[in-house]
Amino acid sequence: MNTRSRLIELEEAVRSLNSGGVVVFPTDTLYGLGADVFSLAALQRIFSIKGRRADLALPVLVAGLDQVEAVAQPMSAQAQRLAERFWPGPLTLVMRRSPDLPGLVTGGADTVAVRMPGHPVPLELARRLGRPITGTSANRSGQPDLLDLSALENQLGNLVDHIIQTGPVPAGTASTIVNVTGDTPQLLRGGAISLEEILEAAG
Repeated sequence: MNTRSRLIELEEAVRSLNSGGVVVFPTDTLYGLGADVFSLAALQRIFSIKGRRADLALPVLVAGLDQVEAVAQPMSAQAQRLAERFWPGPLTLVMRRSPDLPGLVTGGADTVAVRMPGHPVPLELARRLGRPITGTSANRSGQPDLLDLSALENQLGNLVDHIIQTGPVPAGTASTIVNVTGDTPQLLRGGAISLEEILEAAG
């Protein structure tokens, strides 16, 4: 796919997101299922597509630190150090949510899981949209992660508005999730970055 075709595909996906649509896109870890985090109708579609319980939070992908401010309370010094060290990349930070963020994103909790992915496609989607997007894995809840485009199309093709087929293929390793709401980083899920690396960078 040439550069012009890639740009057209991204523009179509952003139009879908702007109109409350749901898109599938590659990230540095897995394929993601994306929607505008401030569109209640789109968020409800995400839960329906995945067959996911509404009390389970959706991770959020941002294109920059300015978008973090839209979904979370001000970052602690510890969170800032981790973001500077590992973003963009496979680290998800769990922070206190902004009161402006819809409760559907957080499953009713007072925290939100945020990541700046190390992949050009979701970064460009969030940048062009001007708002963060959801980054939950593109699969049915409880089913294996899908790393093949044909499998994605078979399982989700009729349920989403767009599947982006451009960009690097996901590495297949989930992000590390760390809670940074306390004094010490708490590992919630192991992933591409080790706990030792996290603790060293947190200071």
